[in-house]
Amino acid sequence: MADKKSKKDETPEDDAAKGGGKKKLLVVGLVALLAVAGAAYFFLFAGSGEAEAAAEPEHGGYVALEPIAVNLAGGGYLKVGITLEITAEAAAGGHGGASVDGAKALDLLISTYSQAQPADVVGARDALKEALEQKIVEAYTEDGVPMVMHVYLTEYVTQ
Repeated sequence: MADKKSKKDETPEDDAAKGGGKKKLLVVGLVALLAVAGAAYFFLFAGSGEAEAAAEPEHGGYVALEPIAVNLAGGGYLKVGITLEITAEAAAGGHGGASVDGAKALDLLISTYSQAQPADVVGARDALKEALEQKIVEAYTEDGVPMVMHVYLTEYVTQ
């Protein structure tokens, strides 16, 4: 009789505690599954970033270009000079047999900065430089081999 009485004395809270154990087990299982999935993603896809970083071309020197004055879209002008950091392959004669001459870079510099407003030239200088560098590196890439690594501003005067 004591067995029957103890079963009747059990409250719904005790049943909920048993069900809560299953919920806790399910949550722990989901967390473990997410951790395994995150680790798999890290090991499978993190290696490709290291390969890209290791594939950076070797430094080959600098090509300084004469400063030029560019008329800005909103009035005023900007006198800007740049230096191209070239790869070792470009310094050795280039992928196509010619070295970096700077004509494409000056053309891209004029087209990029002539569209800018005076406020952009002062306030968004880094963004404009980054856009210019991206265009120049792309223009001096032949058959997937970059000839220019970075672009540096050597003179930057607005009026």
